[in-house]
Amino acid sequence: MLKDYAIEDVSKMKIKDIKEISDQITEDEHLEFLRIFQSDSRKSVQNICTRVEKKIQKLILEDERLERINSYEESAYNEGYMYIGGVDEAGRGPLAGPVVAAVVVFDRNTKIRWINDSKKLSEAKRNELYKIIIENAKDYGIGIADNKEIDNLNILNATYLAMKRAVANLKQRPDCLLNDAVTIPGLAMKQIPIVKGDAKSISIAAASILAKVTRDTMMYEYDEKYPGYGFASNKGYGTSEHYSGIEANGITDIHRHSFLKNIKY
Repeated sequence: MLKDYAIEDVSKMKIKDIKEISDQITEDEHLEFLRIFQSDSRKSVQNICTRVEKKIQKLILEDERLERINSYEESAYNEGYMYIGGVDEAGRGPLAGPVVAAVVVFDRNTKIRWINDSKKLSEAKRNELYKIIIENAKDYGIGIADNKEIDNLNILNATYLAMKRAVANLKQRPDCLLNDAVTIPGLAMKQIPIVKGDAKSISIAAASILAKVTRDTMMYEYDEKYPGYGFASNKGYGTSEHYSGIEANGITDIHRHSFLKNIKY
């Protein structure tokens, strides 16, 4: 598209048309856009060019971040491991619903822009990345431990159970796991616990997104089954709406009794 524009003609173009072009160009055309339009001295055009420059800088910084969050995976590859999974969970703190774990295996040097700790992303971005992760993952697994298992085992052991189930749901057994701050008992393969790993490892970040989106989807379904608790908005956490629902309606089949010991219902 940009090849159709000559530098000497841009001063005759309307600002709104230049703005429309800047909104439509691809990443590969950013520099060409600047080459053509930075010669236009009009302030509005210069402002548009500044926004394009900021887009370029943002992408450069993101690509640098992606290099950093591949470092744990790269180190594991360099140590000879070939099937490396990142593990994380969602739902350890809520009063209701399951704890969900996920494990994601990527090919070496996989880059997915904007992937990050699920808590740092909007719901819309998580849902968008969920689909991209599924499409790009070499392998992935989801594991769930329900509220009854949480009550019977305690939340930590139920989380380990969900993680083991996630690993068991992979197509191939991994030889190395990168975990968000834990070592899962009973698994024989190499494990590397990483504090705040969901922000430091692309595989763990991807697992955090899969686990979060999977659990949120379940809580939306529970909201329809058990109205009055606000599960669609609070996802089972102890909000005022949730406590009011318990007071008015009692507890449901998905509540964690062990989390409600100090609550009258």
